Amino acid sequence: MADLFDTGEVAESGHRPLADRLRPKTLSEVIGQRQVLGPEAPLTVMLEAGALGSLIFWGPPGVGKTTIARLFADDTDLHFVQISAIFTGVPDLKKVFEAARIRRQNGQGTLLFVDEIHRFNKAQQDGFLPHMEDGTILLVGATTENPSFELNAAVLSRAQVLVLERLDLADLELMAQRAEHELGMALPLEAEARAALLEMADGDGRALLNLIEQVAAWKIDETLDRDALATCLMRRAAQYDKSGDAHYNLISALHKSVRGSDPDASLYWFARMLEGGEDPRYLARRITRMAVEDIGLADPQAQAVCLQSWETYERLGSPEGELALAQALVYLALAPKSNAAYVAYKGARKAAKQTGSHPPPKHILNAPTALMKDQRYGDNYAYDHDAEDGFSGANYFPDGMERPDLYQPVERGFERDLKKRLDYFARLRTKRQS
Repeated sequence: MADLFDTGEVAESGHRPLADRLRPKTLSEVIGQRQVLGPEAPLTVMLEAGALGSLIFWGPPGVGKTTIARLFADDTDLHFVQISAIFTGVPDLKKVFEAARIRRQNGQGTLLFVDEIHRFNKAQQDGFLPHMEDGTILLVGATTENPSFELNAAVLSRAQVLVLERLDLADLELMAQRAEHELGMALPLEAEARAALLEMADGDGRALLNLIEQVAAWKIDETLDRDALATCLMRRAAQYDKSGDAHYNLISALHKSVRGSDPDASLYWFARMLEGGEDPRYLARRITRMAVEDIGLADPQAQAVCLQSWETYERLGSPEGELALAQALVYLALAPKSNAAYVAYKGARKAAKQTGSHPPPKHILNAPTALMKDQRYGDNYAYDHDAEDGFSGANYFPDGMERPDLYQPVERGFERDLKKRLDYFARLRTKRQS
């Protein structure tokens, strides 16, 4: 029976993109991804053992997800079917599953490769489950998004996630050499220009081959330097999705660089997010949060610096106002660090949940009515301004609750002074209460 989803062989006549002409014929020809294809790597072990299972390839664009899936099917004699979640609806899926069922009855399995599988909604993803379980299909999905967030737990429990990494410069250089061999010519680039070309690809093999194809089409006699190449080619846009995994990875890198007192790394990740199109107001808010969480009372001025830089950005706008945010980042990175107040706050919230029904001690309650006075509200309240040293040492926690030590300042920055005051009041409290 003919397969409605077979695309047939590509005609030899007509133009074939360089990326298609250089597509590997075997898994051993795949560049990079040794963590998946190496001698002891998961895919190799799976093929050698003949214990095939469904897979999810997670990685950035242009690193070989589709190619590896197709070659995996060739090595297992499974019929390869490729669909895209962008263009495939429920009726199409039903036809795919029915064709796979017929193939299975005729003694052949089906490897169903689903590109952009994260674009299927939860109900559509659930539709794969019975066909995975009864062996009708071996599912191989590809996604650029974090499977933990984008795929059903039921699908993940039935598939192994393999992480594919962006190609490094050595991988890209090998790919460029293969391209030159295929084209029958050396790229007319000086060494620095060649390095710049590899950098422009940003770890994407497909993007590199497209760039090489453009350069090869120029038919020039002289070699180009870095500046001439930059004039003719546009740098590939950075991989960044303001609502996706890269967004959260980069803001995490920025926050941890500030916490780690590294102003250079902080500025780098800040710039990466701006280059990706991030809203500077979002960054202003997160920078202010860093001041509260990681600098705290070790430098109380840090919050003011962040708020002032935020206000400056609002007045100047982009791009001038972004410099104010950059200056705030440098200030935070070099400021003394303390999360003592943050930890104390979380401890207070935890204690409040555990003792939320305990009333305040009566001696600190107001008694505006006779009835409340009869209930001894406000009895024996010690007015601190009348006490020696302006400190009564009274207990302000609920009766019967053990006093917690929530705020424990560090020996850095302004908290050195706060620790001296805290220790002073602790000694005085012990003296007053005894």
